[in-house]
Amino acid sequence: MVAGLILAAGESSRMGRDKALLTYRGQSFLESIIRTLREAGIEHITVVLGHHAEEIRRAVNLRGAEVVVNADYRLGQTSSLQAGLRALAASDLAAIVLCLVDHPLVAPGTVRTLTAALGEPGVVAAIPTHHGQHGHPVVIGKELFAELNTLPPEIGANTVVRRHQQTTKLVEVDDPGILADIDNPETYHRLASQ
Repeated sequence: MVAGLILAAGESSRMGRDKALLTYRGQSFLESIIRTLREAGIEHITVVLGHHAEEIRRAVNLRGAEVVVNADYRLGQTSSLQAGLRALAASDLAAIVLCLVDHPLVAPGTVRTLTAALGEPGVVAAIPTHHGQHGHPVVIGKELFAELNTLPPEIGANTVVRRHQQTTKLVEVDDPGILADIDNPETYHRLASQ
């Protein structure tokens, strides 16, 4: 099984308000990512919340997704990834599609392409690229979960993926959404005016 793991626990300090609640085309970022995963055939979806967790739960339709609250979200993104992996530990997982809440424009076809790449022999991670630039989401095989779980909070998951460069597949996709990091008011304003 491949699970979707959406990290939405941060304080959104650069944005000034919760990115999970920002809207685009009538849906919150978080709802958009959940919809994308479902349309890509991902049935098990886990959302990691932290900052303003209860407000986000009340405001966003999370029906059908497992919600994990990371009490240590101030330690950073790695702690949220680890909270999500702990919640998924009992599942018979082959891989996770690791999604960040500030990347809401990814196409379902991109997720399908990445999960298919992970099914190739010897591939333990798949990273989308668009015109040579790396983006999100990243698909990570279970072979890397133990290493991810032992990372100190200040070290990002990309460190583990880089260690396994030889078995990480870069997948070129015709999807500029993989590069759309809506991280501050300027990028959100540009998105909202499209």
